[in-house]
Amino acid sequence: MFVDSHCHLDKLDFQELHQGIEDVLDKANAANVRELLSVGVTLDSFPNMLAMIEPYENVYASCGVHPLDVESDFALDTLHEYASHPRVVAIGETGLDYHYQPETAQLQKLRFEQQVELAVKLNKPLIIHTRNAREDTLDILRKGSADQCGGVIHCFTEDLAFAKAAIELGFYISISGIVTFKQATELKQVVQALPLECLLIETDSPYLAPVPHRGKQNQPAYVVEVAAYIAQLKGCSLHEVGQKTSENFRNLFLR
Repeated sequence: MFVDSHCHLDKLDFQELHQGIEDVLDKANAANVRELLSVGVTLDSFPNMLAMIEPYENVYASCGVHPLDVESDFALDTLHEYASHPRVVAIGETGLDYHYQPETAQLQKLRFEQQVELAVKLNKPLIIHTRNAREDTLDILRKGSADQCGGVIHCFTEDLAFAKAAIELGFYISISGIVTFKQATELKQVVQALPLECLLIETDSPYLAPVPHRGKQNQPAYVVEVAAYIAQLKGCSLHEVGQKTSENFRNLFLR
């Protein structure tokens, strides 16, 4: 069995590709993807996402404000209320992105710090997005005592040194379809260097569809392609990758 540890179910195409959320989950189930984590990126979109997934016991939610959405409506008490919901198993997607929006860096830092503080308070793991912000990301996690709640660096694209620093803080490294891209040489080396005990798998759907689906909209069923590529890189069985990453998911989010 497999787990898609990071997807955005509320952003999938329900006009042409899927008949609804149940259709997406049926396709995932047919691929032996049995659990999913639907990740929030803004507070105003969270209630609708939660309503979408609530009927399905194998789908969990996270609540947070993405670094590229820090100028969206925000209230700390609202975040606390949403994040306290029993179906919410993580805080995020949060973090820093200086690649696309360096002009909002200070606000990104503030929102990130607030979400780290809340995660520690609620003892719920963090889902971290980081791009061109390695030092600041690690600095905020360390100063915020994020090792107390742990978490995951999602859609990992950093180097091995960053991965090891995050693992020392109690974070997992999540691998997306990017690992199947021809140019992702460094990421492939990171995957080969790290033990399965440190890894999660994800789609980040509807984004970043893995080969052979690249160029199409991603979906949770495709996480198996990520697992298969990891198995190839590490010289182990697909079953072993699925089993271990599923166990890691439960240890982090369903503890």
